[in-house]
Amino acid sequence: MQTNPTVQTYTIGSLANAAGVHIETIRYYQRRGLVSEPRRPQGGVRRYTNAGAERLRFIKRAQAVGFTLVEIEALLALRTRKSCRATRALAVTKLQFVDARLRDLRRLKIELTQWITACDSNAEDSNCPALERLAANG
Repeated sequence: MQTNPTVQTYTIGSLANAAGVHIETIRYYQRRGLVSEPRRPQGGVRRYTNAGAERLRFIKRAQAVGFTLVEIEALLALRTRKSCRATRALAVTKLQFVDARLRDLRRLKIELTQWITACDSNAEDSNCPALERLAANG
């Protein structure tokens, strides 16, 4: 099987470099069905295309904005059709999750600030008030 000289192809190692991922990441995505594995030519090496590199970069960008691999699978499926409404719905759901997480983190910040303040005002020879609070709430 000959390859078209105008189309860039990659070995799995060069694909990993082009997409900024590890080889094992590619293999994991293949097992999950997120990335296809090209056929191996008889006596040859599997060759990936630019489309494979772009798909990997898409997955990494989606992860960077907080989507899970399950959600990314849905986003990949949406790329094959007119899908702005469905994509928006996924983004709204993710934004709601992020907002809830931010509320949780703000509460955690307040709690940790209180711990630090309690520790700062504590004498070294007494029990740690932060640990006491944790024991009382646990």
